Amino acid sequence: MPAPILPNEADRLAELQSYQVLDTPAEQFFDDITFLASKIFSTPIALISLVDADRQWFKSAVGLDVPETHRDLAFCAHAIWDPTDVMVVQDATYDPRFSNNPLVTALPSIRFYAGAPLQTSGGNALGTLCVIDRVARDFTPDQAESLRALARLVMNELEMRRALLDMSDRLDEALTSAAA
Repeated sequence: MPAPILPNEADRLAELQSYQVLDTPAEQFFDDITFLASKIFSTPIALISLVDADRQWFKSAVGLDVPETHRDLAFCAHAIWDPTDVMVVQDATYDPRFSNNPLVTALPSIRFYAGAPLQTSGGNALGTLCVIDRVARDFTPDQAESLRALARLVMNELEMRRALLDMSDRLDEALTSAAA
């Protein structure tokens, strides 16, 4: 069952584009976060997922060898509906949103999912930092808070990068104006 489109989807997508991160190469900082998430939560899969108009694109992935999936299949497209809360699916085979999802019924055989939204200062969720397992499991409130903390680190890095891009653009404009 695909996630419904958010009422503020146009604003969310515009904000996602402003970070200029989609389709960029792998970066050690983000790879370190997914590595740590996988180890901390003992899951075979950890992702930094950005939900674009038609796809879910992975800025970083541990345990999954595809760069993206269609948005209709994305657990993360459901998780961004509440940018303030970690979405936990203890057993996807029993969740009506996911029980017929090909990512559940075939490889990678998702059973457990926990996704912390990557929330911007504007309140939009760009995607998630998520951990995934092939077995059903519980997720404690302390674990949810730990995943949220790692997601905040991801957002801090993205915010810093966007600030540097904005500064660079302003410098280019100033230099162009001075040369004219």
